[in-house]
Amino acid sequence: MAWRFSSFVSTVESSKTLNPNPFSSTAPFSTSFLVTKTPKKFKKKRKPKPSPRTSPVQTQPNLIPSLERILHRDALLRFVTRSKQFLSAQPEHVLRLDDAGKLHRELGFPRGRKVSRFLQRHPLLFQTYRHTDGKSWLGFTDLMEDLLAEEHSLMDAMELNRVEKVRKLLMMSARNRIPLSKIHHCRTLFGIPDDFRDRVAKYPDFFKVVVDSDGKRVLELVKWDPLLAVSALEREFVVDEDSAKRRFRFPVKYGKDLELELDDNRKLDLLNSLPLVSPYSDGHRFDLWTLEAEKYRVGLIHEFLSLTLEKRASIHHLVEFKEEFSLTKHTYQMLRKQPRAFYLAGTEMNWAVFLKDAYDENGALIDKDPQLWIAQQMKIIKICEFGLGVIQKL
Repeated sequence: MAWRFSSFVSTVESSKTLNPNPFSSTAPFSTSFLVTKTPKKFKKKRKPKPSPRTSPVQTQPNLIPSLERILHRDALLRFVTRSKQFLSAQPEHVLRLDDAGKLHRELGFPRGRKVSRFLQRHPLLFQTYRHTDGKSWLGFTDLMEDLLAEEHSLMDAMELNRVEKVRKLLMMSARNRIPLSKIHHCRTLFGIPDDFRDRVAKYPDFFKVVVDSDGKRVLELVKWDPLLAVSALEREFVVDEDSAKRRFRFPVKYGKDLELELDDNRKLDLLNSLPLVSPYSDGHRFDLWTLEAEKYRVGLIHEFLSLTLEKRASIHHLVEFKEEFSLTKHTYQMLRKQPRAFYLAGTEMNWAVFLKDAYDENGALIDKDPQLWIAQQMKIIKICEFGLGVIQKL
């Protein structure tokens, strides 16, 4: 027995000298040179998780390509649109190129990019030159200056129409007042001139500017005009009642439990849908989650869009007037329930709403505001610049 134990100990000690770790297996060759990670080309690509930032609002078969292309066009013209607005407000319509590189948000180009790259794409609209101080400056071309002068003359001619639009906005808003900063921020949506805050003083019978306790300048309505308190829907209802009835739908909750026939169910929905609540009423006093409040908000957004130049607006424009129009966080879902009247395009986080009946099947506005002539000219110039860029590459 003692002999067996001593032989076992000697065997263990000899194994320790050969292999410090007696429990690890020895291999005759090293495998450290072998690739242990799976190459990227053999890895399975994971599908990105759905996100409101990238998930489209519309999918087939509800997609309207002509309206989706309008948002794509706006993205291509973002630099031109924002740069035009910002430079127009600068003295002499010029800006130092060094300063322009820091104003990526104001000029509409991605952060970290050089502004010179975007200027090269629009040689017919923007130009750079070296001043006597040795600094490079950014400004408009003569063609762009002529377009701006034409736009200003159109705005002057349409001033009374724009004043009427602002009056209607005030009549729709709660307490008939809106901060001037909000109107200025959305001025291009309605074709309002940049100096509207100064022009307000010309119309004391319509407007009054007051200063709130927080220092904000607020525009208030002076006199209610019943002739203006008629919405576009109400005017259309008089002309084509059947079309107005078919446009909106507010289904009765738990309608399936009633076990009605299809025709009876439609009649019940119709009774529940009409009449709509006028956007010029005191609808903001309704309880937020009642059917009347939803009808009021739907009609208000419809009237709001009808006052815009292009009969559409983005979520950012609607959020700007959230308090004045008593809108809720469920506005997106509310509009999705009215596909006959509205079309939502873009992504779930950054969407725009269109008045469907204001556009034809090709995505063109049926009734165009005269001020949209400038936008049409910008589109033509963009096409010319694209052709010029192709020629230069050749």
